[in-house]
Amino acid sequence: MKIVPVFFVTLLTRSNLRDILFISFNTSLLEVCRLLWYEVPLRLMLSVTCGFIIGLERERRHRPAGIKTHILVCMGAALVSLIQVYMINEVLTQISLDPNLASVLKSDYGRMGAQVISGIGFLGAGTIMKTKGSIQGLTTASTVWLSACVGLAIGMGYYYISLISLAFTILVLVSLNFIQKAVQKSIGIKKVEVTLLNKKDGMNFINDYCIFRNIIIKNIEYMELSDEKDEDARIQRLFTYEFSLMLPRNITLDNVIMDLQMDDSIVNVSALSVL
Repeated sequence: MKIVPVFFVTLLTRSNLRDILFISFNTSLLEVCRLLWYEVPLRLMLSVTCGFIIGLERERRHRPAGIKTHILVCMGAALVSLIQVYMINEVLTQISLDPNLASVLKSDYGRMGAQVISGIGFLGAGTIMKTKGSIQGLTTASTVWLSACVGLAIGMGYYYISLISLAFTILVLVSLNFIQKAVQKSIGIKKVEVTLLNKKDGMNFINDYCIFRNIIIKNIEYMELSDEKDEDARIQRLFTYEFSLMLPRNITLDNVIMDLQMDDSIVNVSALSVL
C-alpha cells in the first residue's frame, strides 16, 4: 500500500519537473531568438559595411569580384541567418504555446548557414582564372567565401566575432601584401605593364621571347581594357596587363622593355615598382 503512492508521486514529480524545465528552457531560448525592431536593419547595415570594406581592397587591385559582389554576398548571408533566427523564433513560439508540438516541429539552427558556406564555393570558383603558367583569383575567391562567413555571423548577432574577423581580414590583405612584395624583390622579380594592340599576337610574342631569354613568367594580371582612336579616327581596343618576371642575372629590365617594344602588337611597355 505504501509503494504505489510513493511510486506515483515520484513519477508525477519527474513529469512536472521535466515539463517545468522544458517550458523554462524554451522560454529563455525564445527570449534570446526574439529580435528587437532595430536589430534587422542594424545587422543588414553592418553586413553591407563589412562587405564594402573587404570589396574595396579587392576593387583597388582590379579583381573580378569587387565592392558590389562582396556587399551582396555578405548581406545575403546575413539575410539567411536572419531568416533562420525568425524560423527558430516561430517554432519556439508554437512549442511554448503547446509543448506537445515539440515532437513534431523541428528546426536546425545552423542548417541554412551550412548551405550558404557550401554554396558560395560556386561563386568563388567563378573568380578563379587560369592564364599562361599561372592561376589568378584564389585570394578573391577566399575573400568572397569569408564575406559569406562574416555575414552569417552578423545575421546571428555575433558582432564581436564579425568585427574581429573583419579586422584580421584587412590585416592579411593589406599588411601582408608589403611582405609579399619584399620577398618578390629579394628573389629578383620585376614587374612591367604591357599594353597590347593585338592580344593574341602580343601574348605569343611575349611568351616566345621569355622562353628564348630564359625569363620565367611568375604572374600575369589583367589590368584594364580601353579604346583609343588611331590616326584615321578608327577606334582600336587596347589590352593592359601586368607581368611579374624573374630575370636571369645577365639580363636587365631595361633590355627587356626595349626588346618588347620592338613588336608591332605591343603599344607600350613600362616598368612598375615592386615596393
